[in-house]
Amino acid sequence: MPLARETSLRACPAPSKHRPMPSSQPRTPTAAKRRAEAAGRRGERLAGWWLRLKGWRILDRRVRTPAGEVDLVARKGNLISFVEVKTRASAADLDHAIDERRLSRVAAAAELLMSRYAGPDDDIRVDVVLLAPGTPPRHIENAWIG
Repeated sequence: MPLARETSLRACPAPSKHRPMPSSQPRTPTAAKRRAEAAGRRGERLAGWWLRLKGWRILDRRVRTPAGEVDLVARKGNLISFVEVKTRASAADLDHAIDERRLSRVAAAAELLMSRYAGPDDDIRVDVVLLAPGTPPRHIENAWIG
């Protein structure tokens, strides 16, 4: 049986410190990320139900654009609302759930989507619905004033 040829380690370039080696298998989300995704989807469903109880009609869900994603698009009369939904584990965490950067991304996405959902006589705004266990949903109307 012939012996395997030895290769020198010096002949192989060292892996880069800045780029991970390519993996032959696709990455799978971690359990924590899957739970967060499931909680977010559940929150979006709850927010949709809650908005419908308040007289809104849900036009679309999870609309992606190059500028960002809009969780819900809702209509009430001649008002179109692009809604960001945030779900947190406690009511205390809701105060820090939304920031200006996130709202600006939703507003940028809404700008790209408004021609799809709004007519010439419709008003448009960006709203936020905050959800936490044991508390009623908190609806922040016209959250983005840009």
